[in-house]
Amino acid sequence: MSICNFIPQVWSASLLQELDREYIGVKNSNRDFEGDIRKFGDAVHVNALGEIDVFAYHKDTNMDEPQTLDSSKRTIHIDQVKAFNFQLDDVDRAQSVPNIMQGAMRQAANALANTADQFLFQRIGEHAIGFGNQIEVNNFNVDNAVDTILRVKRHLLTRGVNTNHDTVLEVSPAVAAVILKAKILQTSDNVAAISNGYIGDFLGFRVYVSNNIALNANTSADMCIARTTRAVAFAEQLHEIEAYRPELRFADAVKGLHMYGAEIVYPNEIMNVSLLTN
Repeated sequence: MSICNFIPQVWSASLLQELDREYIGVKNSNRDFEGDIRKFGDAVHVNALGEIDVFAYHKDTNMDEPQTLDSSKRTIHIDQVKAFNFQLDDVDRAQSVPNIMQGAMRQAANALANTADQFLFQRIGEHAIGFGNQIEVNNFNVDNAVDTILRVKRHLLTRGVNTNHDTVLEVSPAVAAVILKAKILQTSDNVAAISNGYIGDFLGFRVYVSNNIALNANTSADMCIARTTRAVAFAEQLHEIEAYRPELRFADAVKGLHMYGAEIVYPNEIMNVSLLTN
């Protein structure tokens, strides 16, 4: 057996595809900037445009000078780098048997996606609290589930998030259990809209459940997130995926690097929702 037939591009594509299937928090973020990453430590610049003014138009009257749009520049620092390193008895055989390859890619993607989602939810929570965008409910239950989500929706609406924005609510399993018991969710008839973690819709939110929602260390409350899908920018790159022969093993191994970073681009479009369940 030889590892000369190993095709890193094929493995990279397979791993990226599996990552997309496993992501929850990352999937609900803006990922338009990933082609700009070359190495760990890179900085990706994202411009967030301000609101456009609307004014009354009068016939035969000159308009004022055009509005200069406010533009706040956000920087995604690629400050996270994770490695994977696994071995298979025969890489050539694994590449020729699809279910073995898919199984290896799925396991690697699951581990990488969990790590990235944990990082993303933690960073969102920290920054949202810093911007003062937080709601706290100390006894979240079936009876107040509707009022709580309505309160979250109202806060986003008052910050300029309207019904045209694509909004998501990402919750922990404990919070999801309360919402499901309240029987308020509407399921989508669109099969394409159903993806990993999706449990239904309510008040314009697509609701997702994730084991990676952080807990407040002081109160044990679940730090859930309500946001638009453009509020957070995430950029990633799979780098240096290669096969090698471990010196002390009769096996072939594959290793690689997963580099990424995230930044809140529209802070008014995100709420940290601290919910303490019974």
